[in-house]
Amino acid sequence: MKTLHIASTEIALDFNAAIKLAAVIADNLTGENMLLSWYDRDRDLESPRGVSECHEGCPVKGFWDYGLNHGAELAVNFDDGRFVFCFQPLGEFE
Repeated sequence: MKTLHIASTEIALDFNAAIKLAAVIADNLTGENMLLSWYDRDRDLESPRGVSECHEGCPVKGFWDYGLNHGAELAVNFDDGRFVFCFQPLGEFE
C-alpha cells in the first residue's frame, strides 16, 4: 500500500480536520475512492471497530491489516500514526 506521511503538528489538526484533509488527498491521488479503515491514536479508536482484537501482540495493527486485505491502495498517515486513513480506489467498480 502506498503511504503518504504528513507531519501536521504545527497546524494542530484534530480527527475531523485530518479525515477531511485525507479525503481530499485521496480524491486527488486516486480519484473516486472509499475509506476502508482508520485509526485515531488520540482516542484509541479504529474502524472497523474491533479489528485489532484478533491482532493483540501482533506487529500489524488490525485497521492496517483490514485495509490491506480489502483492497486499500493508499494510506494517509498523520504524525507517525496519530491518525491513519486507508483508501480503496473505486475505478475498478465503475
